[in-house]
This record gives sequence, C-alpha cells and structure tokens, in this order.
Amino acid sequence: MLRYFLGTKVASSPKGYILSRSKYITDLFEHAWLTNNKIVDTPFETSVKYSPSDGVHLIDSTLYRTIVGRLVYLTMTRPNIAHDVHVISQFVSAPTTVHWGVVLHILKYLWGTQFQSLLLSSTSSLDLCLL
Repeated sequence: MLRYFLGTKVASSPKGYILSRSKYITDLFEHAWLTNNKIVDTPFETSVKYSPSDGVHLIDSTLYRTIVGRLVYLTMTRPNIAHDVHVISQFVSAPTTVHWGVVLHILKYLWGTQFQSLLLSSTSSLDLCLL
C-alpha cells in the first residue's frame, strides 16, 4: 500500500484518502534556515501591492528561488496558498528583501497550519482536514 510519495504522506481512512505534507513543510522550514517558529494567521497581506522595485535586491537569490519553487510544488495539496505563491513567484528573476519577507510570512503561516491535510473522499469531494 502507498504510504509516502514525492513528499506526500498518504493514509487511508473510512472516509477516503488523507494527503499530508507536514514533513515536507518541516523540511522546507529547515531548508530556509528558519529558527524562529512564530506563526501568523494569514499567508499573505492582500491589501499590499508588490513591485520589482520594492526593497533592496538580494545579493544571492538562490535560496529565494529554491523556496518559491518548493512552495509552488506545495500548492498541489495546499490550494489556500496558491494565489500568494503566484504573486511571489513573479519576482524570482530579481527578488528583494521585501519579497523575501513575504516568503517568510508564508512560511510562518505554513508552520502554524502544517498539520492540515487534504481528504480525498469516495464522493469525489476535496476537503481540508486536520490530522
């Protein structure tokens, strides 16, 4: 039986299959070298508009690109962050300190919600659940 596939833990339940990426989020947090485990309630400030000229350009944008790429992959099981990841992915060519701050904000949101999972039920509905 399938238990773990491409960073996704798969578990069966009487209601269907539960897809969890809590370990993936933990690994993502470690890869970003985050030691501050503060959490935030929302993944993004929707009232703020970001532009390429915000902040100071990052000297090395490798970590930014890596984390944003991993966040893109994470949106398959966390559709609630899809819009936010779309916005920050627009700046991968020349990220700034402001854009990195937004990435950190999304990571802090994920830290607080890392145990939320998707339930794929036999009725073909998609539900967010807590493990």
